[in-house]
Amino acid sequence: MSRFQFLGAVLLWVAAASQAAVPVQQVEVVATYPHDPRAFTQGLLFTEGVLYEGTGRNGESTLRKVELATGSVLQSTPLPAQHFGEGITLFQDKLYQLTWQSHLGFVYEKDSLKPVQSFYLPGEGWGITHDGTRLIISDGSAYLRFFDPATLKEVSRVAVTEDGKPLDRLNELEFVEGEVWANVWYTDTIVRIDPTSGQVVGKLDLHGLNEQRGVDDVLNGIAWDAESKRLFVTGKLWPRLYEVKPK
Repeated sequence: MSRFQFLGAVLLWVAAASQAAVPVQQVEVVATYPHDPRAFTQGLLFTEGVLYEGTGRNGESTLRKVELATGSVLQSTPLPAQHFGEGITLFQDKLYQLTWQSHLGFVYEKDSLKPVQSFYLPGEGWGITHDGTRLIISDGSAYLRFFDPATLKEVSRVAVTEDGKPLDRLNELEFVEGEVWANVWYTDTIVRIDPTSGQVVGKLDLHGLNEQRGVDDVLNGIAWDAESKRLFVTGKLWPRLYEVKPK
């Protein structure tokens, strides 16, 4: 090996080392709760002791309040049958719910679940969360899109990458202590995304919780209890919801 070949090999080794694989964490189940096995979960959030859940499928889509301990539906507002409900988030006492292919989002009063506004959504709607200032939306692509809550217009976007490669199929979203956490559709993985760079900085492996009975009954639903630092997850048509803790 020549001196130049040796130096080239060293540089390649340094480059590979600098792109170390994204760390993967397993999770510990802290508690298990009942979950409506008919709920095609598309969005999930937790606030003031109550779960809010958005469900999908045409003619079955709802926005609902759910009692954590029992899984009982406390209140529910159906979407018109032509709309396939997707992700939900709560921003300044208003609930936001996306639709998949209708190019619409809906805004509701938090307490009554009464719809008060709709807005145009270019592209598909998958997941939604916020960082305290902007709404953050996924559309199935490898981009997170940032929307101004006042105008409900896109103001910027960031490409999501894992080990330098685009990562698409980002589904349900949750903002957890400065990071965007996302289900990756058809996987048992939650990715942790730096919203500034778009880089995946960590992953949670939830394969041990998989209760998939049909092709579409996949992991989907992340709710973060910011007050008590609790993480809840579930899936489409799953009979259980889990409180988990990364190991």
